[in-house]
Amino acid sequence: MRLRTRLLVFVSAAIGLTVALTTWTVSRHARNAFRALDEQRTRALVADFRREFGREGDDLFQRVGRLAESEAVRTIAIDLAGPNPDPARYVSEASSLAASHGLDFLEIVGGDGAIVSSAQWPARFGYTHAWVPLLTDAEKDRAFLQVEETPAGPALALVAVRTVVTGDRRLHLAGGRRLDQHFLAPLSLPAGLRALLYRNLEPGFSTEQLIDGAGKVAEAGRLEPLVARVGLLAREQNETVQWPDGPETFHAIPLTGRDRTVLAVLLVGSSGRELAALVAGIYRAGFLFGALGIALGIAISYAVAARVTRPVEDLASAAREVAAGDWEARVEAPARGEVGALAEAFNTMTAQLVDQRERLVQAERVAAWREIARRLAHELKNPLFPMKITVENLQRAKAQAPEQFDEVFEESTRTIVAELNNLNAIIARFGDFARMPAPRLEDVPLNALVTETLKLFEPQMAAPGRPPVTATRELDDHAGTVRADPEQLGRALRNLLANAIDAMPHGGRVVVRTSRADGKVLLQVSDTGQGLTPEEATRLFTPYYTTKQQGTGLGLAIVQSVVSDHRGKISVTSDKGRGTTFTIELPS
Repeated sequence: MRLRTRLLVFVSAAIGLTVALTTWTVSRHARNAFRALDEQRTRALVADFRREFGREGDDLFQRVGRLAESEAVRTIAIDLAGPNPDPARYVSEASSLAASHGLDFLEIVGGDGAIVSSAQWPARFGYTHAWVPLLTDAEKDRAFLQVEETPAGPALALVAVRTVVTGDRRLHLAGGRRLDQHFLAPLSLPAGLRALLYRNLEPGFSTEQLIDGAGKVAEAGRLEPLVARVGLLAREQNETVQWPDGPETFHAIPLTGRDRTVLAVLLVGSSGRELAALVAGIYRAGFLFGALGIALGIAISYAVAARVTRPVEDLASAAREVAAGDWEARVEAPARGEVGALAEAFNTMTAQLVDQRERLVQAERVAAWREIARRLAHELKNPLFPMKITVENLQRAKAQAPEQFDEVFEESTRTIVAELNNLNAIIARFGDFARMPAPRLEDVPLNALVTETLKLFEPQMAAPGRPPVTATRELDDHAGTVRADPEQLGRALRNLLANAIDAMPHGGRVVVRTSRADGKVLLQVSDTGQGLTPEEATRLFTPYYTTKQQGTGLGLAIVQSVVSDHRGKISVTSDKGRGTTFTIELPS
């Protein structure tokens, strides 16, 4: 990946991550703030309900008290305390008294528990009231929740009981107000909050009994689990209910009667739609600003990257040119900055490299000529010395023994001719090394070249009187062709095979392998010969260096020159006493 691309990716990722973290943090704080606000508003609404409930209870208690002190009730109490009381005279009194004092329920109960008059159910005249006579003085000092029986069914009421005492007789007044949507209507409800009341008047859950300030509640069945749990545990509970238009969190409070039975459940609902809309808006804004930030970051980073990476790319291109051999490559240095300093340093380096290369080439040229002269002198000295001795023997024979001169002359001329032939061979080998022509490249089937070259060595490897050498081919069918000079590449392979055979004077096995991998073609020649020491392996391709008693040290130098001319590479691996492997790596 290019530096410009990496910079663009990095800037985009940094902006995107920053916006994402900011959006997540803001949304998280918004949720926490809404949650705290909901809790605060819920507590305020519950406190408001409790105040309203207490105010209604106090008002009811006072209303029933005023009724108990009224002249009409006193008259009834005195009459019923007389010697011949007639309760039937007052069957309809409760209805008129309840209407005049703003009560929904009113029952006049005698001291023995018999109902004298009932506003909500007149037909109950004469029935025995079960609970009024049993109230304690403490229960009579406050209003409480109570289920009232009516012809239409049970009703939830806030009830207060006052007792009128006449002589030794008691008359009880049980007055109450219906607890329904009219009770919830005065509550001050902030936006997003609502108050529901479930009247626990039936054995199972009834959607008809769940009301709010406007009446019945739609889809009330979703609240059944919460209401049932509060009724069972008689403790406050919280639950989030999923409605079609969003979530709503309910805080449920049990409302109990005088015997601690849960008669109703107050549910304060806090809608999550506002929070969901706010969070969605935050995410939309985050996405929008993130996209704009990324776009702006890409534009800015592209401009910055162009100014930074273009000189770096020019520098990399110039470095590749230097690596390819163009030591005159230069880069245009910016006016200032680190990149400018780097470009100037690069130009200075290439200038110094050119100067050092020229000095090195001159030094290598001088060293090469010195080495050639030394090696040539050494090679020529070996045949010249026998020739000098032979000529001196001829001179001595002619002067001291003329009769033997012919015999000495014949032998001496044979020696001189042999040494002259040796001189010609030496000169020819040096000439071959000096006259290496440029390769003529063509598509060469590598496996076919290996097969043909091995056939040339079959007679030598199976020659009589010599320990046999076995040749093995491990050729990859996918090796294919290489662009090479077939004559030069064959010559290099012949040199490697000849070295391998010479390295196994007691016989052995030579293996030739071909393969293709990673866009390169490999040619390997392995033997099971004597092997090389690490020092010998490092000097093996040096001209005129040889490990043989008879050799010029030019064979592997020629192989390396051929491989280098084909833009390839040659390497050697060896274990002393276990064999050697030469690997030629050529571009495919």
